[in-house]
Amino acid sequence: MGSWMWRKLIKMRDIARSFHKKKLGNGRNTSFRYDNWSEKGVLITYLGERGIVDMGVIREATVEESIMGIRRKRRHRSMLLNDMEEMLKSVKEKLRAENEDVDIWRREAGYKSKFSTQETWMIMRIAEVKCSWSKSIWFSRATPKFAFVAWLAVKDRLSTMDRISKWDCGVDETCVLCKSEKESRNHLFFECDYSSKVWEHLTKGILVSDYTNDWLRILTIISSDHMERKKVFCLRYAFQATIHVIWRERNKRRHDEKPLPVGAVSRMIDKGIRNKLSILRSGGVKGWENGMKFWFSTPKLKVCIDEKATSMNSMKKGLHLM
Repeated sequence: MGSWMWRKLIKMRDIARSFHKKKLGNGRNTSFRYDNWSEKGVLITYLGERGIVDMGVIREATVEESIMGIRRKRRHRSMLLNDMEEMLKSVKEKLRAENEDVDIWRREAGYKSKFSTQETWMIMRIAEVKCSWSKSIWFSRATPKFAFVAWLAVKDRLSTMDRISKWDCGVDETCVLCKSEKESRNHLFFECDYSSKVWEHLTKGILVSDYTNDWLRILTIISSDHMERKKVFCLRYAFQATIHVIWRERNKRRHDEKPLPVGAVSRMIDKGIRNKLSILRSGGVKGWENGMKFWFSTPKLKVCIDEKATSMNSMKKGLHLM
């Protein structure tokens, strides 16, 4: 592990200390100075080095040694130290020779004897307002690379030309797919004449009267909990697959590669969705025996396919990348 990682871990020491305490039994395995065992917290922090010395406690002393084995002063000039002496009296009465000291860990319901990584993370993290669209991106059986690109799109973190123009003035912001409008996230998905035809081909038969190519309305629809399981899965998967392929096609054109027509892209995504449904069925995933039947039952709008512009090699390459 690199030295930079160790430096980062060392910076977390104070946070780590706040999650650990010692529950006293006989006090033999608990450091008087450095362990968090008292109601005052870690005593080296509470009293400081000078305060510990004034109490007559040596550096390596355990709680048992500090309370039982050392002749203690009864009065100090400092009220703080006098309060500590009173606390130690009450601790002395509670020590039990037959009981071992126990490590306890901070949990959501208080300190417990078992450590939980999940609860520790949930306590440490800064909780954000739960977004309504999370279930439409991170759902069971999603394809990770599709989900990742869709997540970037939802967060508006893809390098669309409207964002690039903010740090590179003078760039051509025209959409390379339709060559008529300024490229933005909402335009590319799916207001663009090119991408809207692909989206309409795949989803209008499922959405029927609810069909839309408006970004925010699409997110609302696919985030709904009130749709039948196969319908919502196919919509979410089509949404992610379409974003992934359209983004790839956009990047290809930006780098002057041979473009694919609308029909070829539509067929490529359709084939990818059918492959996914076939995998779910053949894999014995419960409830997906008729998944392919549902997809075929939704009518697909025909799109104009320029056969001359689409070679079999480009189609095979596209399906491989899916």
